[in-house]
Amino acid sequence: MTEAAHILVVDDDQRLRELLRRYLMQHGYAVSLAADVAEARGLLDSFAYDLLVLDLMLPDEDGLALAAELRRRSDVPILLLTARGEPEERIAGLEAGADDYIVKPFEPRELLLRIATVLRRAGRRGGGIVRFGPFAFDLDSQELRRDDEPVRLTSVEASLLAILAREPGRPLARNELARRSRISGSDRAVDVQMARLRRKIEEDPRAPRYLVTMRGEGYALRTEP
Repeated sequence: MTEAAHILVVDDDQRLRELLRRYLMQHGYAVSLAADVAEARGLLDSFAYDLLVLDLMLPDEDGLALAAELRRRSDVPILLLTARGEPEERIAGLEAGADDYIVKPFEPRELLLRIATVLRRAGRRGGGIVRFGPFAFDLDSQELRRDDEPVRLTSVEASLLAILAREPGRPLARNELARRSRISGSDRAVDVQMARLRRKIEEDPRAPRYLVTMRGEGYALRTEP
């Protein structure tokens, strides 16, 4: 199993921090949070992160100064997340050493794709491509393609597939899938989501070839015919 990329989110908006934490964890990332530059510095001194998602407007210091400071002593990828959308602000962020820039308000899916792109450029992938039958699933962007045509997945479906794809062939119990994908409700809720996912993947969802049920053990992704 490939270790999940660890992202540090630095933003003074508590609600946004928690939303990003939940969303990124649902898509396979490990996430730490900081509310200001001082807290971020403490975490950066204690842990090695694969990517920094950094707001520019922070209560104690400008995030731009932190980006420039980090770039002088570290090659950690930096994605700036801010309400400042003017061209000169973007240029200043990139000149400070940021790898990418996304303006609030933003689409969560766009943020996910930009994170995957930055990690890929930095040589740190969330897991690569998992292939089964005519399908290819990108663990970085959580995109599923069939014969190079995209298959639309909901965030919950993509999360479930990512969990199974990181450990192909290994059965995972319903309660573990629910916990790791943050599906609320009973085991039945996992069954419902799995049934929906099978309808998008299997030729015959009643006799699945890839998303199989192992009696008494749980669900597994079978990548070999």
